[in-house]
Amino acid sequence: MSYQDLNTQILELIGGKENIKSVAHCMTRLRFNLNNRDIAKTEEIKNIDGVVDVVSNEVAYQIIIGTHVTEVYNELMEMIGEDKTTMVASAHPKNLKGFVQSILAAISETMTSILEVLMAAGIIAGFMAILSLTGVVSAESPTYMIFDTLRGSVFHFLPVLIAASAAKRAKINPYLAIVLAVTLLSSNIDGAENLAIFGYNLPAIGYANTFIPIMLGVWFLGLVIKYLGKLIPKSLQYFLVPALSLVITLPVVLVVFGPIGTWIGDGLNAFFNLLMNTIGNWSVVALYSAAQPFLIVLGAANFVYPVVLNFLAQLGYDPIFSVASTISDIAVCGAMVGYFLRAVKGSKEKQTFGTVGFSALMGVTEPAVFGVFMKYRRPFLAVVIGGGIGGTIAGLAGVKTMGMVWGLTSLPTYLAGGMHNFVWMMISVIVSFGVATAVAYGVGIPQESELTEKNIENNEVAVSNPASLKQMSVSRIAEGTVIPLNEVNDQAFASGALGKGIGIEPASGKVDVFSPVDGEITVLFPTKHAYGIKGKDGMEILIHIGIDTVNLDGKYFESNVAQGDSVKKGQLLGSFDVDKIVAAGFDPTVIVVITNSHDYLDVIPASKSSQFEDGVLLNIIM
Repeated sequence: MSYQDLNTQILELIGGKENIKSVAHCMTRLRFNLNNRDIAKTEEIKNIDGVVDVVSNEVAYQIIIGTHVTEVYNELMEMIGEDKTTMVASAHPKNLKGFVQSILAAISETMTSILEVLMAAGIIAGFMAILSLTGVVSAESPTYMIFDTLRGSVFHFLPVLIAASAAKRAKINPYLAIVLAVTLLSSNIDGAENLAIFGYNLPAIGYANTFIPIMLGVWFLGLVIKYLGKLIPKSLQYFLVPALSLVITLPVVLVVFGPIGTWIGDGLNAFFNLLMNTIGNWSVVALYSAAQPFLIVLGAANFVYPVVLNFLAQLGYDPIFSVASTISDIAVCGAMVGYFLRAVKGSKEKQTFGTVGFSALMGVTEPAVFGVFMKYRRPFLAVVIGGGIGGTIAGLAGVKTMGMVWGLTSLPTYLAGGMHNFVWMMISVIVSFGVATAVAYGVGIPQESELTEKNIENNEVAVSNPASLKQMSVSRIAEGTVIPLNEVNDQAFASGALGKGIGIEPASGKVDVFSPVDGEITVLFPTKHAYGIKGKDGMEILIHIGIDTVNLDGKYFESNVAQGDSVKKGQLLGSFDVDKIVAAGFDPTVIVVITNSHDYLDVIPASKSSQFEDGVLLNIIM
């Protein structure tokens, strides 16, 4: 999902990019080094949807975002320029899973830059359908043809848009990438029969409407430019590198990437045709409508971009994901309306529910998901039920959309598929909205005490039917004294906004850090002060050593593992020197949170305050 609005607001209130010396990010926050902190409007930044809190101290001006901060940071860097970077918090993929995630991230980031254009094409299609149905403009008229060409050109010349966006990400001259794209779209190559290069017969491939060949081509172009820059003397690079890079890349695209793109597109098309002809695509529409908020939390919602583009290229419409996304967005809005009606008149919560509800209605659900759903959890149920029912109706009715559009403004575009298509889409979103509103109103808003104090003050949990619940535990991590999370000297963690957990005031000297579960190291910060572990049972644990210790740049920290490594419970992850960290002026408290706390009924500290033992630190109730 795009965080352009969030970053635009942050930049405006922070004093513009001219006020930024440098910016970095860690596991949960953007860290700014500002020229003048006095002009930053801190209180207004705190009220931005998507911002958890702001911490301004001698270390940095920190805007706390959450565990999806990487996506926010990446878009921010596109807006202000890479020269502002002070630290890159990503690591090179070390296994197949990391490689696949890198590919999906590349696709997502490339698509993000052109989403506005794709949405514009879909909305234009809706407007033209309305004008045609009302008789204002005939579908056979030149006027209609001109504006329909405006819509169609977006998809016909999609490789050009992809090339420009991918080149920006690859940090190469975008005009070289565009030349490669328009060459593929030329009449001599696009869909041409009996084409050959160096005696090798090429298959007839239509490059219009596709994105995989050009995306791979721009990636390869970047590699060629990089290596040519090392081989060719600097005095000749300006003249030779552009020409040679294009001459080398074009045959590779035609021989390798073109067929690969065709195979992938045909494979996706065959898979979904099989799905639609067997169990029916309605099941996927229903499932995605119900589950989209969870995917947003996991940062996985963007995986549908290439599938949607393939639908549009192969079928001319999307029968699943854009439909389901709109239904889910409207369900999120309904859940917030239910809470708005339930909230106390004049309260801050009522205002919040109204604001994020309107945002969801317009197709931007992140403020609601991260600002309300993650805190109260119950709205997830409203979307699962409301979105699931609405998605089932739309899927069974065969609703489809002609463009990559979602939210309230997308609804007129369904007229492009005919009145039957539009009517059933309206029925689906109305049902989705109504059911989600009713469910959210019915389940109610948990009291603040239910969300925080209960889990801190109670050392034991009374369960009326313990046999009906499952329980997991988190144990040995570091030697020290356990403290409640709300006593940690960091508001983002102490508030529970990043997940439930505990703090550990470590013993003196060198302290070892151990894995509390069997699992995989999903994140290891280059500064070795934070570990992300995903347990085999799905539990996601963040171990954050110290407060603001990212600024130590790895000093006083040692790591015995690497990102992608499998670890066993009790295995040594690394160590840190408490005394030296304290002497450097930093708080060494170890913070342990379950970042997917919302997936469980509760995460409960085993005790309010106790000296470290090998016993249980956290109980996770399922």
